[in-house]
Amino acid sequence: MTYKHLSFSIAITFISFIIGMIINNILKKTEIYNNKLSNINFIKSERLNKLIGVAIVKWIVINTPFKYFNQKFKLRNKIKKTGLVKMRAEMTSSEIDHLIGFIFVAIFALVKFYKTELLFGLTIMIVNILMNLNPSLLQQQNKRRIDRLIKKL
Repeated sequence: MTYKHLSFSIAITFISFIIGMIINNILKKTEIYNNKLSNINFIKSERLNKLIGVAIVKWIVINTPFKYFNQKFKLRNKIKKTGLVKMRAEMTSSEIDHLIGFIFVAIFALVKFYKTELLFGLTIMIVNILMNLNPSLLQQQNKRRIDRLIKKL
């Protein structure tokens, strides 16, 4: 793996964050977002999430400067249903941002695979999985936890 492959992969993934936010803001105004996208749940198994590496991403988000990126995910007061619903909406938005970014970057990887630049395509996909797919799966996992809390309240 060359420096060129890795640096391009990281750069395109960071660009995908912006693309994801822009497209997600457009989608938020549609019925599809509220009816379908906000309830996406790819992997329900906690064990499978752990095998994929979601626990590692969770540790990274909690124990590195990434914890400062989205302060909307913190409950500062007593836990209330309205706060949990608002937090769930923020997590849904972040999750869909990352999913859109994942699809955007996956297109670049597929082009590299098509051009038989397999190592380049593989590098792009590994970085994409780490920086887009796993954070999205983490948001889904957190949404399930919030849904359980909301049901208890």
